Amino acid sequence: MRSILPVLALLCMASAGRAQVANIADPRLQIELPTVKGDKISLSSLKGKVVLLDFWASWCMPCRSANKKLVKLYDKYKPKGFEIYSVSLDDEKADWEKAIRQDKISWLQVNEPNAWGAESARRWNISALPTTFLINKKGDVVAINIEGKELDKEITRLLAE
Repeated sequence: MRSILPVLALLCMASAGRAQVANIADPRLQIELPTVKGDKISLSSLKGKVVLLDFWASWCMPCRSANKKLVKLYDKYKPKGFEIYSVSLDDEKADWEKAIRQDKISWLQVNEPNAWGAESARRWNISALPTTFLINKKGDVVAINIEGKELDKEITRLLAE
């Protein structure tokens, strides 16, 4: 698991002595970006589902490798209420679309050019790609950068809640 220090402030914000969990309804964390077809989809519109928020780019080889694993995970859990919301930080739309086709991605894809300067990347403190956030049905971020069996187990648990 990569270092998550840059996002710890995002996850646990102090409020009157209590830790508060980041929630996708928080306007500071809002993402509403265009899909390949140009329709805008907001992350908060997925509240009520278990969501994996995934930041990636077509030029990121670890991202492309992770996509192969996510295809299997998505196919397994989509019918049960699981969704992936992937934010591409690609500057070139053609490169992004080509990667979607090559990696056989069928989940929600949005794009915000400008890589590290993208507003969504700044809001979510993205410092490495891929970076993922697992979000429960209430919209709370419950895990960062978990993968493999741990991710599978956590999705199963959250879908049962």
